[in-house]
Formats: sequence, C-alpha cells, structure tokens
Amino acid sequence: MNKITAIIPTGNEIHNIEHAIESVSFADEILVVDSYSNDGTFKKAQELADRVIRRKYEYSASQKNWAIPQAKHEWILLLDADERVTTELKKEIQEILKSPPKNIVAFWMGRNNHFMGERVKYSGWRNDKVIRLFKRDFCMYEDKYVHAEIIANGSIGKLKAKLYHNTYISIDKYIEKMNRYASWQAKDYDKKTGLITPYHFVIKPFWGFFKHYILQSGFRDGFIGFTIGYLQSYVVFMRYVKLWLLRRKRN
Repeated sequence: MNKITAIIPTGNEIHNIEHAIESVSFADEILVVDSYSNDGTFKKAQELADRVIRRKYEYSASQKNWAIPQAKHEWILLLDADERVTTELKKEIQEILKSPPKNIVAFWMGRNNHFMGERVKYSGWRNDKVIRLFKRDFCMYEDKYVHAEIIANGSIGKLKAKLYHNTYISIDKYIEKMNRYASWQAKDYDKKTGLITPYHFVIKPFWGFFKHYILQSGFRDGFIGFTIGYLQSYVVFMRYVKLWLLRRKRN
C-alpha cells in the first residue's frame, strides 16, 4: 500500500484536535501545522501526532502551501480541524492507496455539513465538495485569501464517501469567523471590483440571501436555513464595507 501523510492545520483548536487526529489514525504520518495556538492545541497535538511544526498564520492557502512540502509521503490527506474522516471514507482512501488510478493526482470528496447542531441538507451546502486527497508534488492551492482550492497538475477523480464537517462552535464565534472572511475577501475582491456603489451594499447582499434561502432551497432547512441565508447576506455586505475602508485607507 502507498504511504500517506495526514496534514492538519490548527489555530486554537483544542475542542477539535483530538477527534481530528483520531479520524486520521490510519495515516502513516500525522503532521500538525500549528499557527502558535495559545489554548493548549500545540501541547495536545504533540502528544497525539507524529510531528508538530509551527508557523505564523497569514491565510489558509499560504499556510497549506507551506505545509504540503513538509510531508514525508507522496500521498497527502489534508484535513481541517473541524472535519472528520468517516469510516466509509477511510476505507475508500485505503482502497485507492492499494492501487492508485493512473494519471489521477487528486480527488474531490463531498462534505456532510452541520450547523447549530443540525445537518444542513440544502442552503447552498448540498453539493459542497473539496479536494483533500492528492499527490504532494503535483498539487498546490491557488493564491487566494478565502475559499482557495487545489490546482492539480493532472487529472482529478472523485470519491463516493464524504467528510463530516462541523464549522459551528457558537453563533458569536461563527460571526467572528465570517468577519475574518469578509476582511480577507475584501483583499481578493480589490483586484476585480470597480467603483463601489449602492449595488454592492444593497443588491448583492439581498441576492446572497435570496440565492441561499430561495434558489438553493434553504427554506427546507427551516430556521437553520434562514440563519445561513442571513449570515451569507451579512458577510457579502461586510466584504464591501471592508473593501471600501481598505481603499479609503490606501488613498
């Protein structure tokens, strides 16, 4: 069987780190890349992982691209701390490692998302997928602050089993996270957004809600779906507020 390194980036993930590491215990190497956590994550990771290295956090893609070459093995399973490899996914990955398909250097996998204690079946998250299994020397993340995905030098396959994903700790923590995303997105959007107008502050946030809640059937998720739609509109609004502030500061 081909050997594999599991990489887990962390930053104050004491509530997640044990379960995340446990879910990838089948890996030949477990590498935690910590961004100077101060909640005990680093110490706990040292107890459970094969290697723990530290680097100051800039943004997700930068951290992951720095971590990938540190892996000992060619195949990499990259897991965010709020994700878990299920039993079904573990078995599918192990089958691939026994006999990897020719010319495929990476694999998409879906995610079963949970929010506020409930499984989210719609709300734009229904077909959520990420590349988490890939070859070290053929893949890297695109240089974006938010929602960067793997760029693969080769063909990409797709797995049937899905990751378990629960990004929710509390509503306050989630809004704090959305504010960080809005700040990073402002930098990404600065390159492709012209003059900021009321369209960006009114129409685009409304569209964000309408898309998630109506077009993508968020209403079928009940109050959870309404909350997701509202938070989506909020982060779009804050993205352009922060972009406006960024440009005003620069000028």
